[in-house]
Amino acid sequence: MQPQDEGGEDKRAHVAFVVTEDWFFASHFLPMARAAVAAGHTVSVITRVRAHRDVIAATGARVVDLEAERSSLNPMAAGYAAGQLAAILKALKADIVHCIALRGILVGGAAAMLAGIPSRVYALTGLGLIGARQDRTGRLARTALRLLIRGPLETARTRYLFENPDDARLLGLDQESPRVTVVGGAGIDPETWVARPLPPQPPLRIVLTARMLWSKGVDTAVTATHLARAEGANLELALYGAPDPSNRRAIPEATLREWSRDGISWHGPTADVAEALAQAHVACLPSRGGEGLPRALLEAAASGRAILTTDVPGCRTLVRDGIEGLVVPPDDPSALAAAMARLAADPALVARMGAAARARVLTGGFTEAAVTRNVLRLYAELA
Repeated sequence: MQPQDEGGEDKRAHVAFVVTEDWFFASHFLPMARAAVAAGHTVSVITRVRAHRDVIAATGARVVDLEAERSSLNPMAAGYAAGQLAAILKALKADIVHCIALRGILVGGAAAMLAGIPSRVYALTGLGLIGARQDRTGRLARTALRLLIRGPLETARTRYLFENPDDARLLGLDQESPRVTVVGGAGIDPETWVARPLPPQPPLRIVLTARMLWSKGVDTAVTATHLARAEGANLELALYGAPDPSNRRAIPEATLREWSRDGISWHGPTADVAEALAQAHVACLPSRGGEGLPRALLEAAASGRAILTTDVPGCRTLVRDGIEGLVVPPDDPSALAAAMARLAADPALVARMGAAARARVLTGGFTEAAVTRNVLRLYAELA
């Protein structure tokens, strides 16, 4: 039941989203803000504002600027940002702090603690490089994060949103816990992302839509394409996306241009991913790990495209090997090349997997409607 004001009417919570970059909120979480506003909540989005203020404000949310570098690991810088954010949360009189992504959780959780706001939603959208690293440094970093998030940043009124069950286990949480909700990423609108007819084959056209980062396994896809073509497979690979200048794992543009030959083409960023998918038979994301649930895979699946991906958290949550696509080990160009060649030789399999991928989105909890229902339930519980 919602709390009531002195006049006896329902009093909805003021939800403050904390996210480092405005583009990330605009590309993934606008439906969440719209749903919260439609449910009667006051909504603020606190972020580093660059080019997306208007599109966020159009949801009915208030946009509040917070300058904080998401790539900075300096504890002093993070502490300063948390202090600024705490003052903003107090001024807004926020009831629930919804922290998005790892840095948003660390800075936003600390700010909520300073501001005395116990109702928090921690939405982990993947662990990035910390999740992908399997060496001692990576293991120590994950342990430190678990102790911090589950320690001083946690309250009895903290709830967790995960995009895959692996991340819940990493933080020492049971997927079945009432404090844990696993959602289908940020969700996808199946009426916007529709299945369009497959183009003629051959050749098999494979598309990779992502930020051009080493962690996305773009180089693995390039090497696999060369291997498959050398064995006689009739296929092409199209890369769509730009390097992220604030990400240390960005692939240099010179390298991307060098890769654009022998059946591989880098097209740079595109404003029409749906069209890029429509021109392809298969979507590929050979991630090295650290994913939540990649939006690129949701878009491809909703568009009715078979998927080539790797056996890492998030990717394997959506794609089941042999059903919606083929799942291979990460960092294994030979295995990916064999998967590419298999699909190039079997157009009927490509079509079946594409149809199964679309059905998976519709029935597996990966739609925007399914995700926002879960989020609004958490707000009602915390309010």
